[in-house]
Amino acid sequence: MANNILNGKRGIIFGALDSKSIAWKVAEHAHNEGAKFVLTNAPIALRMGTIHELAEKTGSKVIPADATSMEDLKALYEGAMEELGGKIDFVLHSIGMSVNVRKGKPYYEQNYDWTMKGYDVSAMSFHKTMQAAWELDALNEWGSVIGLSYIAAQRVFHTYNDMADNKAVLESIARSFGYHYGLRRKVRVNTISQSPTDTTAGSGVAGFDGFYRFANDLSPLGNASADECADYCISLFSDYTRKVTMQNLFHDGGFSFTGMSETAMNMYLKVMEDEKKGL
Repeated sequence: MANNILNGKRGIIFGALDSKSIAWKVAEHAHNEGAKFVLTNAPIALRMGTIHELAEKTGSKVIPADATSMEDLKALYEGAMEELGGKIDFVLHSIGMSVNVRKGKPYYEQNYDWTMKGYDVSAMSFHKTMQAAWELDALNEWGSVIGLSYIAAQRVFHTYNDMADNKAVLESIARSFGYHYGLRRKVRVNTISQSPTDTTAGSGVAGFDGFYRFANDLSPLGNASADECADYCISLFSDYTRKVTMQNLFHDGGFSFTGMSETAMNMYLKVMEDEKKGL
């Protein structure tokens, strides 16, 4: 049920590729809560996805921007402020890409040109997004910036590859920029470490189905859906969370703090029993 907790707020949402995207859900929820915003993605992603359907649904403008380009990002902020009629109150960074993952390169055989490309797109773009806003003084006081992360920033997931490194840097940027932006403008910067989520991008990671099932079995509350993640983002964009900043916030049903669950253990014991029986 909408409560208009974002009424009067203006935002920028990066990364809504299609209706499975977390960013897409955030846009829908933000619209329902009274926010106005622009949607953005890289030009190639705009051609691949269906973002214009979302723009029509939410009455939003789409402004193409390469998040690795300071020139594009500044043009995005200027265009957003002109379109929305003032400075920005919230930004969602939902961007991630690894060429090594796409090309099937294991972590110990990286193509470093691909590694740096993924690093720029997935991590440094978060810094650039905020630095562009900083240089233009584009964010209002008590604004909120969120980047989406994953538990692989802290723990090894064997096929997550260099994306794990990118997410670790993303979380560090949130802490460091959150400190400086807090002093300057009382802007909050956080990352959300989300459950494995069935998105177009996430499902492209090798072994995703196994990740998803394992996390769901281990988590006492089960995996958090894209819609539930969107609800959490909305709460962090709102005025109810003004003193939450520089945090990596786990939104994963308890997965990150569970060593072993009864469900997971019973499955493991069943496999052991079947092995003994020669099945």
